[in-house]
Amino acid sequence: MRLENCRWPELAGTAEKVFVVPLASMEQHGHHLPLFTDSLITSWIAERVERLRSEKVVMLPVQWLGHSPHHRRFGCVSLDLVPYMDMIRGICRSLVAMGARRILLLNGHGGNDIPCKAALRELKSEFEAMPGLYIAYATYWNLAAEEFTAIRESPEGGMGHACEMETSIVMSQRPDLVDKSRMQRGGQTAEYGFRTIDMLKGQPFFMINEFDEFSDNGTIGMPEFATPEKGERFLEAAARGVVRFLDEFATWTFQTRERKS
Repeated sequence: MRLENCRWPELAGTAEKVFVVPLASMEQHGHHLPLFTDSLITSWIAERVERLRSEKVVMLPVQWLGHSPHHRRFGCVSLDLVPYMDMIRGICRSLVAMGARRILLLNGHGGNDIPCKAALRELKSEFEAMPGLYIAYATYWNLAAEEFTAIRESPEGGMGHACEMETSIVMSQRPDLVDKSRMQRGGQTAEYGFRTIDMLKGQPFFMINEFDEFSDNGTIGMPEFATPEKGERFLEAAARGVVRFLDEFATWTFQTRERKS
């Protein structure tokens, strides 16, 4: 079910479904991909998820406005931290008022991580009298990490931003948007030790950096490994990973179990 196609009387039958809020961004993606890359990819994943579980989910339109201040020296349209948190809280409050009791914030942009997690902390306190309300946040490449690892051909440091995976997916769906003549690898690969950046390998430390401090061209990874065939496989793996999570998330009851005194 797509929320934008619903009429308001139909909302009464949605309380048992999982409301999915796809989150993305509008920001630079190297020399070869468009600013709307995250939003396009997240939209394509959301479309497949909705088709696979149309009777069990209420899919919202993709929220293209993200938190991307680290890209501002290259180019982005971004909300600051607190306004982005307020937006997430406002969306969730609206869905709760609509009857939602399970909400998944499905993320497709790394910069949304900090404000979303902070917003969830605030929402948990705000709705502490509603233990039956489950709000989760998950990024698609983490949900499909095992499958992505099997598909990728680039070494560590090859997947991060405008990389093998993102370039492959856009190639498979909108090849007209990929300028192959301008593809360049960028970022920090395995020889950088702790500073290596790869979306499937978490860094053991945390810092705030601007994007141009670790990439000269706006890319992190190795887009030269991209192919349309891998793009279809990445896209399908992402959708299936989200569906696996949704199927389990829909059954969780641990917040309302009887508490021991």
